[in-house]
Amino acid sequence: MSFKNIRKAVVSGSFYPQKKEEILKYINHFNSFKTDVETFEDIKAIIVPHAGYIYSGFTANLAYKLVSILKKDIKRVVVIGPSHRVYLKGASVALYDEYETPLVNLKIDKKFSQNLIDKYDFLDFNIECEFEHSTETQAPFIKHYFENVQLAEIIYGEIDYEDLSKVIDEVLANSDNFVVISTDLSHFYTLKEAQKLDNICIEAINKKDLKLFDCCEACGKVGVKAVIDWAIKNDFDTKVLNYCTSADVTKDESRVVGYTSALIGV
Repeated sequence: MSFKNIRKAVVSGSFYPQKKEEILKYINHFNSFKTDVETFEDIKAIIVPHAGYIYSGFTANLAYKLVSILKKDIKRVVVIGPSHRVYLKGASVALYDEYETPLVNLKIDKKFSQNLIDKYDFLDFNIECEFEHSTETQAPFIKHYFENVQLAEIIYGEIDYEDLSKVIDEVLANSDNFVVISTDLSHFYTLKEAQKLDNICIEAINKKDLKLFDCCEACGKVGVKAVIDWAIKNDFDTKVLNYCTSADVTKDESRVVGYTSALIGV
């Protein structure tokens, strides 16, 4: 029996449930709401939040569900998120064999991931990133909606969005690939202040205006700018699907976090 190097789930039981049945209960609940949203014929990437499912799960699920309906040919999902716990220059690409989820583990495409590291000098594998939630919270959604795909995980630290955009360009040059950009929006403002800041980010996504991002806050702003830069250069459109805040759940408007989801496609 061969040993498998598995990236363990570290925020199951906090950000999302530890049990498969509980995750499916969340997803079925999200899908019980009728949503009438326009979409694209061909979706290349999504922007989704990474908070606890109770706060942002509906917003994230909306994007995943739309993609799963429209795209049946995805073979590899590349999830890109910011590092919250570890300082690093550049970005870390996971080189585990599998990525643990309560549903069933995702297989990591190590050859694809290693090729990225070999090609770009700002990419490496940093094992300290194994505690990152911005990417892990996406794994159950990816496994549920794209059951047989392989995963590549990129966690970035101090990096220029244009460098990350080059990686996205490399990834999306292959039609088998799909990109997930993980970000939350503003953190810990009053609801009124948060909505003002978040609306700027949403407008920047909708208008593909990179300069507007300078006037808003998002923990994954570099990743969002990178995929918007890719969309501009490759003539793809954007569409924001949903916006919410933690106050929708907590009813506390004094200190909120904002969340949005969006599509990139044609």
